[in-house]
Amino acid sequence: MAIEGGEAAGWEKAGRLKGSGPVVSTLGAMTSGRSLLPLWPLDPTAIYLNHGTVGVTPRRVLAAQQAWRDRMERHPARFMLRDLWTFAGTSDGRPTLMRQAAAEVAAFVGAWPDDLVFVDNTTTGVNAVLRSLPLGAGDDVLVTDHLYGGIMTGVTHISRAAGATVRTVEAPYPAFDAAEAVDRIARALTDRTRLVIVDHIAAETAIVWPVAEIVRACHAKGVAVLVDGAHVPGAIALDVVAIDADFYVANLHKWAMAPRSAAFLVVREEHQAAMHPAVISWGLDRGFTQEFDWMGTRDPTPWLTAPDGLRFLHDLGYEDLRRANHDLAWRAARYLSDRWSTPLSIDEAAVGCMVSVMVPSSVGMTTADAMRLRDRLLFEHDIEVQVHARAGRVWVRVSAQIYNEFADIDALGRAVVP
Repeated sequence: MAIEGGEAAGWEKAGRLKGSGPVVSTLGAMTSGRSLLPLWPLDPTAIYLNHGTVGVTPRRVLAAQQAWRDRMERHPARFMLRDLWTFAGTSDGRPTLMRQAAAEVAAFVGAWPDDLVFVDNTTTGVNAVLRSLPLGAGDDVLVTDHLYGGIMTGVTHISRAAGATVRTVEAPYPAFDAAEAVDRIARALTDRTRLVIVDHIAAETAIVWPVAEIVRACHAKGVAVLVDGAHVPGAIALDVVAIDADFYVANLHKWAMAPRSAAFLVVREEHQAAMHPAVISWGLDRGFTQEFDWMGTRDPTPWLTAPDGLRFLHDLGYEDLRRANHDLAWRAARYLSDRWSTPLSIDEAAVGCMVSVMVPSSVGMTTADAMRLRDRLLFEHDIEVQVHARAGRVWVRVSAQIYNEFADIDALGRAVVP
């Protein structure tokens, strides 16, 4: 995807991209559903309603990744030490390949290029932030009870090692109320709170959180905010600058169509001098982007291919794709809750392109029941969907991607309760 205005027009003296927000175009009416399945290497006999867990890389993007690998293998040392990173200056005087890719991703997510670095995944990015903060005894980190479990594990470990305390705010759920969620977080802040971590789209419940409002409430009390946007790029509109979080981390290998493992971390300029990756290598003391761009020899092709994933979205018609995915997710929520006679306690505004729906209590109510249902759906019906237990009930989280159609939702509904 080209940077808006062209590369030369897009840069200011400070090396930042003019403007913010996604660079997208739509191509009018688009095809959706199983006719698009050949664009992905998915098993066409399966019903895949779990794009949100690890994503599925399009065939075209996988081919672009292989082209990067072929180029790297033709001249490995030059590629890694000159073109990818600057041990001694790039061979053609242009920005490194990592910085070029970062600029394209930054334009898509509404961030400044010099504030964005690549990481393997959101967990890696969150760990980098937490390990860089000067946490100590008496400090606390505030999270919500919707925080992704893998992130919570890292928060617990790093806070415990620093002598800090982790406090959890219970969010209103299942009847989610955005204003109440903001108020509960604001009321939980104390003079000991050093960081608030909040999901932009919660992994299990799929709720879209009012992160800009949460950031404003926390900043009003001088508290920094880390937003986990793992499910956001490619799923809903994103403008990182407008959200104004101190730290924003998100995956590109889910809804943004990049290969695994590709994610980014955006850090506000005032925090960058203190920010370090979990792995320290030659980039130390060379600046924020240099330090994250080189953490030893590794396969950089997922990040270099990330712009190809954005081009794929662009060519499908990104705004139409987002709208179609949202519409299918919301239709799924209403249809499944009606079919299963379970309550739907969320508004459409809280739904992106995933939705969690409660199943009947007769199917089960515990984590063990959720795991049995997930296995039954996969091994007896060839339906892959995320299933979890929460608030004393079992829920299915449906991911709606453009290769899905209503027949997939109907098959899920009938498989859960014949």
